[in-house]
Amino acid sequence: METLDPDLIEQIPARVAYHFKFLPLARTNGVLKVLVPDAEDLDLLDAIGRELGLRVEGVTESSEAIGDGLKRYYGLGAETIEGLIEQRDEDASPGHAGRAHRSSDLLDVAEDASIIKFVNQLLLEAFLDRATDIHIEPFEGQLRIRYRIDGVLHDVSVPDSIKRFQDAIASRIKVMANLDIAERRVPQDGRMRLRVGKEDLDLRVSILPIARGESVNLRLLQSSSILFGLEELGMDKSGRDLLERAMAQPHGIILLTGPTGSGKTTTLYSCLSRINEAERKIITVEDPVEYELSGVCQMQVHNKIGFTFSEGLRSMLRHDPDVMLVGEIRDAETASLAIRASLTGHLVFSTLHTNDAPGAVSRLVDLGAEPFLVASSLECVVAQRLVRKICDYCRVPATFPSIERAEFGLDALTWSQTEFFGGEGCDHCKGSGYRGRTVIHEGMTIDERLREKVAERVSANELRKLARAGGMVFLRENGWDKVTAGMTTPDEVLRVTAKMDL
Repeated sequence: METLDPDLIEQIPARVAYHFKFLPLARTNGVLKVLVPDAEDLDLLDAIGRELGLRVEGVTESSEAIGDGLKRYYGLGAETIEGLIEQRDEDASPGHAGRAHRSSDLLDVAEDASIIKFVNQLLLEAFLDRATDIHIEPFEGQLRIRYRIDGVLHDVSVPDSIKRFQDAIASRIKVMANLDIAERRVPQDGRMRLRVGKEDLDLRVSILPIARGESVNLRLLQSSSILFGLEELGMDKSGRDLLERAMAQPHGIILLTGPTGSGKTTTLYSCLSRINEAERKIITVEDPVEYELSGVCQMQVHNKIGFTFSEGLRSMLRHDPDVMLVGEIRDAETASLAIRASLTGHLVFSTLHTNDAPGAVSRLVDLGAEPFLVASSLECVVAQRLVRKICDYCRVPATFPSIERAEFGLDALTWSQTEFFGGEGCDHCKGSGYRGRTVIHEGMTIDERLREKVAERVSANELRKLARAGGMVFLRENGWDKVTAGMTTPDEVLRVTAKMDL
C-alpha cells in the first residue's frame, strides 16, 4: 500500500475511518479518494460521503492492508480514544459538572466502557502480533507503548492524545489483576487469566511508580507455547542427547544458564514433561509459577512471608520427591540444599544466571558450595540463547559483510562458500525480516575428568578448555550451524553471543 498524506489523515476523524473501514488517499477539487475493500460498493461510498459532507470515490485495497493502515496512521484504538476525549469534553462542560466530578473517581474511570475496550484492544493486538511483553511507559508529554516480539521491542502506534488517559489505563489493568488501584507509591505485582478464542492466556502484571506516573509491564504466557519437545524448541541432536543422558540418571543436578528471556524455563518444562511419569513424584518451587503442568506439584515463592527458594526446597525434601525443580539458585543456602538433595538420591533441575556453561561451576563455588560437593553432584550444564528465525514469507538469498567472518573465527574460503539468507521484511514479520525464534546452546557434561578438575577448584577458563577438548561446541558455533542451515542470520547470532577465545 502506498504512503498516505498525514495532513489528510488528520482531517478525517478516526471514529469515521474505523467505523466504515476506509483510508483517505487523496483530496482534489472537493472529491475524496478513499481506499476501501470494494470500490464498486456504492452504498458504502455514499455513507462515507454523507458522514463527511464530501463527494467520495473508491479505490480497491485489501481488507488486511486497510486494517494495518488504520492502526499505522491513526494508532491502535484511535477511535476509542477519540470517543473518550469527546465524552470528557462534554462532561467538563458547565451543564455536566456533576458527571465530570464522578468520572474522576479511580474505580469509575477504570470501569469506563471505552477504557475497557481500549485495554482489550491492546491485549488482543499483542496476542495477534505474538508479543511476549507489553510495556506501557509514561514520559513527559507522551505515553509510550511497546510490544516485545521475538525478543525485540517494537513501538506501537497510538494517538498522541492517549497521554491524557494513562492513569485510567493503569487503573483498568490493576482492576483486572486484583491490585490496589489507589496505591501509586510502591511497586505492585499481580496476575490475570484471559481466554482468546481457544487459547488460554496468563498475564503477569508488574506496576512500577516512576517520575511521570506508573510504568506497566504485562508478560503474556501462552499455555500452548510450553508444550514443546526439545526438538520443537530447536535444540539439535547433540543437545538433546546430552540432556537425555542426564535425565536418565537417578540423581544429580542439571543446570540451565542464560540471561532473562533466553528460554530457560521453557526448556526446563520440556524436560519435566519428558520424564513426567506415574512412577515419579515431581515437585517444583518457582517465582512465579509460569505454567501449570499436569501431574506436577508446583509451589509459588512468597518472599514477603518468608517462603523463599531455600525454604521451599527444604520443604520438598520432606515430601518424598523423585525429581525437584528449583526456579533459580540465587544464594548460598539454596545452592547447599540443592547439592544435598542431589547427593541424597534426587534429580534436581535449576537455573543460574551465567554467561556460559563452564561459568556455572565457578558461580556455585562463589556462592559458598564446596568444590568437591559440586563435582560430586553436578551432572551437566546447558547454556542457551534464543535467536530470531528468518521469516518464511520473505526469505531471500542475502550477503553479509566479510568483517563478521573474524567474529566466527572462520577462514575466507568457508565464508565465501556459505549460502546466506535473510528476510526482506513483509506484513507477516512486521517488516523485521524475522518471525519466530529458535534456541542455540552449548552443553557441558561433567565427566570424571572434569569432576577431578572441579574438585581441584580450577578456573572457569581452564574448565572451558577441558570441555572444548572433550568436544563441547560453543554458543556462537552452534549459532553458526543455524546460519548454514538457513534458519537465521550471522547478525542475529552475533547479537546474542560473545566470542570465546581459548
